[in-house]
Amino acid sequence: MRNGFFRVACVVPETAPLDCRGNAEVLARCAAAAAEAEAGLVLFPELSLTGYSCGDMFHGGYLADAALDALLLLRDATRDLSLAVVAGLPLRVDDGLYNCAAVLQSGHVLGLVPKSYLPEYAEYHEPRWFRRARDAGRTAVRIGGDPVPFGAGLLFEDAEAGAVFGVEICEDLWAPLPPSAGMALDGATLLLNLSASSEQVGKADYRRKLVESHSGALSAAYAYVSSGPLESTADVVFGSHVLVAENGHLLAEAGPLSSPGDSVPVPGGRMTVVDLDLLRMRRERARLTVFGDCAADRVRDRQGPGPRRVAFSASGGPGTPADVRHPTDPSPFVPSDPGQVAARCRDVFAIQVAGLARRLRAAAPSASPAAIVALSGGVDSALALLVAEGAFRAIGRPVADLLALTMPGPGTTGRTRGNAGSLADALGIPLREISIAAAVTAHLDDIGHDGTLDVTYENAQARERTQIAMDLANRSGALVIGTADLSELCLGFTTYNGDHMSMYGVNAGVPKSLVRPILATLAEDRPEIRDTLSDILATPISPELLPPGPDGTIRQQTEHIVGSYDWNDFFLYHFLRWGEPPDRILFLARRAFPDIAPDALAEALENFLGRFFRNQFKRSCLPEGPKVGSVSVSPRGDLRLPGDLDGTPFRDAVGRKSAGPGSEGPDGPA
Repeated sequence: MRNGFFRVACVVPETAPLDCRGNAEVLARCAAAAAEAEAGLVLFPELSLTGYSCGDMFHGGYLADAALDALLLLRDATRDLSLAVVAGLPLRVDDGLYNCAAVLQSGHVLGLVPKSYLPEYAEYHEPRWFRRARDAGRTAVRIGGDPVPFGAGLLFEDAEAGAVFGVEICEDLWAPLPPSAGMALDGATLLLNLSASSEQVGKADYRRKLVESHSGALSAAYAYVSSGPLESTADVVFGSHVLVAENGHLLAEAGPLSSPGDSVPVPGGRMTVVDLDLLRMRRERARLTVFGDCAADRVRDRQGPGPRRVAFSASGGPGTPADVRHPTDPSPFVPSDPGQVAARCRDVFAIQVAGLARRLRAAAPSASPAAIVALSGGVDSALALLVAEGAFRAIGRPVADLLALTMPGPGTTGRTRGNAGSLADALGIPLREISIAAAVTAHLDDIGHDGTLDVTYENAQARERTQIAMDLANRSGALVIGTADLSELCLGFTTYNGDHMSMYGVNAGVPKSLVRPILATLAEDRPEIRDTLSDILATPISPELLPPGPDGTIRQQTEHIVGSYDWNDFFLYHFLRWGEPPDRILFLARRAFPDIAPDALAEALENFLGRFFRNQFKRSCLPEGPKVGSVSVSPRGDLRLPGDLDGTPFRDAVGRKSAGPGSEGPDGPA
């Protein structure tokens, strides 16, 4: 396992029923291809050494003896390969025959796992030939003269790498209490399923959902491989379905039937290779207290000894970011499937609207306007105004009772002022303009400021706007709706007691990289505001706290100060959602942004971490606002962090010399 990733190869081999020796040779060729792909483990289907559809041939002694010989042949043929090989065979133990998974590595049979649940319905008649795992009267067998652990629930562990996997077989997954649930609670982060599942209309969809949901419930990776095209089709067809999921998300799929999906041809079959982030699964389990409670209950209620662990040596996995075979989305807050983006955006918007609607009902002001939105002509305030409009409609209150307040200052451009007016007018929302220019000039004179374009100059404007909005709200019995988004809050790019403060922050859970798709979706849904929203989206992101350029264009651009929001949102997602350390975040960022120089990403990550820790004091007193996704910085909800922590160790862990705290000061120029 390298960089927290473990590489698994799932292979549907071109095997034939009854041809055990030939099947072993095919599996050996496929295993060699998997080793060439630097996999740490190769997984084959159920009964892959004999074929699943051998019928009553399982009754006689020949097939079991031939399968055992084939296992030894496969063991010897893969002796020089470092990866683990997991294949299926019938194994005679005492007077019973068991449907087993064999785990081999480097010329040794490490363990044999019998199937726990045998289907006896429809086309399945396994109890006719096999016995259940619990019927076995021993915990070890001799294979080729060597003692080998035998039994359900065996765990295979590389303690140094932190990789633990467990094995179950086909029907075990479909049972109400799958053995893999216990394996996961005992520490397995990777679960393997050797299967021979027949194809029926609609079954592949159910199978896919089953694998996805099971991996999510267990905070585990789950790899599933089903029998392939050369099984008998006398009464059923086996579709060679391959599924690999991680924590509820499908990472790779091949088949069923003729669909190659994520597989590639190799000598003797088709192979699907994927890297699994087992380190992340361990962190997720540590975060989820319920998982820990269930694991503790299992220890308390266990009858007999704990799980048996068999040592193996994990190998394979990506050495560099370019080698990673695992999806690393550069925009983790936005669905990678374009067809899902609009639905996600509408869901987030609905949560924002519902949150504000409830707050408005609770406030129940008797006078209008009932809410005030400071409208700048930028993306955040545009989204806040649309959320407010939606909330007013939800509670049956006329939008005429909502006030859009624009407060032009020294940096306001005609473009943003025009867009603010156009948006309010198209929505039928009253717009009031109050210039802050004179008030800010007077205030700076009062404190002896010489007019230098510094942080004080910038923050005075933000605080003046907040004062006007708050006082106007007091006068009219209204709520001030906050506009700051999640990205700004993480970076501290809000002015303390300025735009940092409101009576309800509707954007507090929405990262900047998602604000824009939401507005784009709303633009498509609402033709009357489409042109205005399109121009707002095309406007550079800016607090407009410095005078415009000579041609009246925006002079101050936020991303020139804090860095790319795409990068910062990537950092904050992996830092807060998954608790990734800085070196891992940088590794993943290099994977997500391969065209960006590594030093540039490292510098950007240092900047993010420095800003994040320096500005926790602002987040410690945030207004309430709705959580819309898996990341939140609410001090009452997800983030418990003192405001005086020094984040230098985190910055140093990036691997570059610390660049210092920056020149913007603790408030930030917003």
